[in-house]
Amino acid sequence: MKKLAYIALILYGTTSVAVAQRFNKQDIDIQEFIEDLYQVPDEDINYDDLYESLYQLYSNPINLNETNKNELNSLYQLNIAQINSLMEYLDKNGPMLSIYELQVIDGFDRTTINHLMPFVEVRSPGDHSTKGHLLKRITTEKNNYLILRTESIIEDQNGYIREDSSRYLGSRQKIYGRFRSSHSKDFSVGLTFEKDPGEQIIFDHNTNQYGFDYYSYHLFLYDKGNFKSIAVGDYQMQFGQGLVLGSGFNPGKGAETITTVKRGNAGLRPYTSALETNFMRGAAFTYTIKNLEITPFYSRLKQDGIIRSEDFNGEYEEYITGIQDIGMHRTYSELASRNGITEETAGMNLTYNDLKKKNLQFGATFIHNSFSVPIQKTPNNYNQFEFKGDKNYNMSIFANYNWHNFLLFSEIARSKSGGTAMVGGFMGSLSPIVSMSFLYRNYSKDYHSFYGNSFGEGSRNINEIGLYWGLKVTPSKRTSFAAYYDRFQFPWLRFGVNAPSQGYEYLIRAEYSPTRKIKLYAQLREQAKEVSVSTEGGNLHQLKNGVKRNYIGNLDFAAHDIFLLKSRVQFSTYDLAGEQTQGLAVMQDVNIKINKFTISTRFAIFDTEDYENRQYVFEKNLLYVFSINAYAYQGTRNYIMLQYKPTRKLTLWARYGRFDYRHQDSVGSGMDKIEGNTKSDVKFQIRYKL
Repeated sequence: MKKLAYIALILYGTTSVAVAQRFNKQDIDIQEFIEDLYQVPDEDINYDDLYESLYQLYSNPINLNETNKNELNSLYQLNIAQINSLMEYLDKNGPMLSIYELQVIDGFDRTTINHLMPFVEVRSPGDHSTKGHLLKRITTEKNNYLILRTESIIEDQNGYIREDSSRYLGSRQKIYGRFRSSHSKDFSVGLTFEKDPGEQIIFDHNTNQYGFDYYSYHLFLYDKGNFKSIAVGDYQMQFGQGLVLGSGFNPGKGAETITTVKRGNAGLRPYTSALETNFMRGAAFTYTIKNLEITPFYSRLKQDGIIRSEDFNGEYEEYITGIQDIGMHRTYSELASRNGITEETAGMNLTYNDLKKKNLQFGATFIHNSFSVPIQKTPNNYNQFEFKGDKNYNMSIFANYNWHNFLLFSEIARSKSGGTAMVGGFMGSLSPIVSMSFLYRNYSKDYHSFYGNSFGEGSRNINEIGLYWGLKVTPSKRTSFAAYYDRFQFPWLRFGVNAPSQGYEYLIRAEYSPTRKIKLYAQLREQAKEVSVSTEGGNLHQLKNGVKRNYIGNLDFAAHDIFLLKSRVQFSTYDLAGEQTQGLAVMQDVNIKINKFTISTRFAIFDTEDYENRQYVFEKNLLYVFSINAYAYQGTRNYIMLQYKPTRKLTLWARYGRFDYRHQDSVGSGMDKIEGNTKSDVKFQIRYKL
């Protein structure tokens, strides 16, 4: 069989090899990869953690000779039939000798292989690169690098020019640095530091700030005897379907309609992001005893929160109204909240894997959170079931079962309040060209999880019931169709919605690639949510259906190996209470590669009648910077980015971007307000491989 495989590789020709070589790990564009597979978002949230999580997979690729079905599923690239084909190939033929053997496995076409290759590798059992003294391996590792970056808004923002005590205390530059040394399935050690715009670089023992405002650090070891992983410093975890611990690469609803409904049981992973929340700081490890993996963990982390005091029956008690997650410390009031509360977290996960048949996985998770100051939100109708107090715990059980070409998954959880959450569903390959997924979730209004991140319409797993159905049809290598329909309801009130509400969302996408150099796709997405609308002069509120429709047309044309054109049109409408508004954005990208230079440019025009029709758009940015901008109102957006690699070890970036708004005398609001109709940003970055 091996001989037949290599004959097939030769017959495949040099074109396939060239395609594979295109995805050299030094050259992959993670941002382009995300845009290709997942939907442009429609919320003002930070997607840096998703981007960092994908880079974790990229920098720590899966060894196909030592993988399992759950690990492959966590890549969100393969359907169940493809995973089964790969595992059957390995069982029948033994370890792979080359990554190019993927080309002879049933179901692995060129597109699938191209998407998969950045995140997998083939290592033989005789690979001794992870042996020897750890310090020596770290110092001699080829994957060592240092990144330094600075960026700023050019125009004067209100926070920097006002003279009162509310002004920004620091400079307008954002400064970022990262050192990391890692070797796949061996070790990872890193340090990240950052100063946000407006923050100070100071050395103050009273505020415990020594230089930069934020530091993150980790030491991570893999496969040391029975220890599958050991984490010291900053880390994240993902188990089950993410109801209790759900940190990781969770793209959610989007253009990939099948594989993203299930969360991968990824376990421990290093934390390298500059986001200052949603991670743990302490120690954890995963220890393997035959079929059982045991993961105890402990974390002690300072969080932001303004401590208040109130008289309760003659005694003053301290509390905070909530943990602040913006991570900004630019003004005296923001500094007053810095590290105001200490969170201690401890728990354990137990996971059982059927190593013989490799079809079954189940486990249990327990986590306990303790806060140094109680949390008491300002009372409102919509938040009366939110968490209150200084202690919380969650427990859950989960299971995954692979039956033929179907994968069934579920998790049930309970928090200290008695609130419950559950999610369950399946993914299946009905035929070589048809795949389907289904998911049901039910998150009660009093379920409290600080690290949960399971599938859902809301940003948190609370107060939601929903049914999701996804379909994907690939009639040929050049054509594919994808669709999903999601029906959801919110049994209790939400912010800005004064009654229980409901909604739906669906997406239809068609993609066609007539040649390797041309890719076309068209996409329609409609979302309807009930919102509160004021009537009778604001004295009454009624629920009205707000319906937003997004239309996208995209053309990628590689005119030459060094010249790529990307044209995109986005159009939307928003209907509410009998009135309709519209929004439009048209973008043209020109990307050029000449020897050691890469030039990326964009010219875009946009015209939206209101903020509801803002157009969220990916933009190429510096390495490790994930950029999604909201194009709103009327104007143009332009940027140019230059990448220069003078030596094998050194890479330089420079980027300039500018918004020009029409019919506006100012941009932004509050402390970030700019007088005038332009907003420009400039960024510089250097990466040096040690």
